[in-house]
Amino acid sequence: MKQVIITGTSRGIGYEMVKLFSEAGHRVMALSRKPESINVLNLKNVEVIACDITKEEELQKIADHIAKDWKHVDVLINNAGAILNKPFAQATLSEFKAIYDTNVFGVAGLMQTVLPFMNSDSHVVNISSMGGVQGSMKFSGLSAYSSSKGALITLTELLAEEYKENGPSFNVLALGAVQTEMLEEAFPGYKAPVSALEMANYIVDFSLKGQKYYNGKLLQVSNSTP
Repeated sequence: MKQVIITGTSRGIGYEMVKLFSEAGHRVMALSRKPESINVLNLKNVEVIACDITKEEELQKIADHIAKDWKHVDVLINNAGAILNKPFAQATLSEFKAIYDTNVFGVAGLMQTVLPFMNSDSHVVNISSMGGVQGSMKFSGLSAYSSSKGALITLTELLAEEYKENGPSFNVLALGAVQTEMLEEAFPGYKAPVSALEMANYIVDFSLKGQKYYNGKLLQVSNSTP
């Protein structure tokens, strides 16, 4: 049984991953700003915790909980994300910062919180986007979102180098189009070729095995554009 922390579990891919890990017998800490949707499922071995990763005091509560009850973490999946679809000139600075708070700074804060409880066999999986990959197709209106996901890719590569002697492993998955609420917000009416459950299955498997073969790597998980 692995001990797994997942963010962004109220809907979409994160929601499906919690169910898959639970069904497989793993212990899960499901973090979300809106935990109600996952909490009502009463899943086995799942602790649902309301947490805003952009707030330091809430991260401290997570650290205290791990130290008291978990002791160690095998897998951390930084799945939570925020999106803004607005022309650059119309986006306010506060809106731009809010995207980075969730997609970059909040992820960094949670990793700093959890890393003391991980070891050389542990695995950090960061969920990015094809929009953040250098040279990939870009879309108007997603300047804050895609650039923040690009920053997450670079951060992942840097941490893999920094922790390569004693672990954990760090990898980042740049997802293409997946049928989620977030995709509908960015591309209304677009139908993706991959469901949230299908992508969740892939990420769950990768998070448990991928560190044996990859560290500091960007994997482009996409069969379409966007």
